[in-house]
Order: sequence, then C-alpha cells, then structure tokens
Amino acid sequence: MSFFSYDKSQLDEVALQLLQEAGEEKVWVFKGQMGAGKTTLIKSLAKALQVTDPVSSPTFGIVNEYQTYSNGPIFHFDFYRLEDPMEALDIGIEEYFYSENYCWLEWAENIGALLPDRFFLIELTIESETRRLLTLHHHQDGH
Repeated sequence: MSFFSYDKSQLDEVALQLLQEAGEEKVWVFKGQMGAGKTTLIKSLAKALQVTDPVSSPTFGIVNEYQTYSNGPIFHFDFYRLEDPMEALDIGIEEYFYSENYCWLEWAENIGALLPDRFFLIELTIESETRRLLTLHHHQDGH
C-alpha cells in the first residue's frame, strides 16, 4: 500500500505515476466520496493513454467505451445508480474484467462480490479544495 498527496494542478503527473504504480493490473477501482475527483482523475488517465474520445462519467449508461491510438479500448464504469448488482451481470461485466483492457470503475462497492479477485484500488480523500490524498493498494484474493 502506498500514499501520496497532490494538488489538482498536478493531475497529468499523477496519472503517469498511477500507470506506473498499477503495473500490469487492468481493473482499477476508484473509491471516494462524491466530489473527490474520481472522474477528473480518470480524464487525466485517459489523456495519458491517448484516448481519442471525449471522457465523461457514464452515470446513466453504466459503461463508456473509449478508443485509444495504441492501448486498445478502455472501459469506464459508474455504478452509482445501480440498484441491483445483477444489472452488472446483464451487461457482461465479467467479460470486460477479463478482456485484458483497462476497466476503470467508479462506485464499485455497488457491485460487491462481482469484483474480480485482483484489482488496483485507488482511494481518493479530500484534503482541501485543491488537494487530494491517494491511497493505492493492489488487491488480490481478499488481501
């Protein structure tokens, strides 16, 4: 587990650091209260991976697919409005998780046991109006 604090003006550098820290992990869980900056951080990550599509929270559609120049498709999920985890199964969530493509999940606590055994957890905590604390953890088999 690692921690670091950053200012919103450093988002591009933070995105590159997260990509390095994640290593080969493709399923990323973004955890934080409303307004912590999950989607904003995802936009910076998308920029770092040369996403060619506009990036926005898929609040109403559950998943957005973004194309990149060289990193394959990226899938961005927002489970905030999910009322039943079975809805995630209905969209084929497991196929996304095992596709070897990046899967970025917001509000993953709403799908509970459907998360894969391995994922990269990024917890965002608001320190001030412009500063955030990140807690990074490689989650594997309940550890």
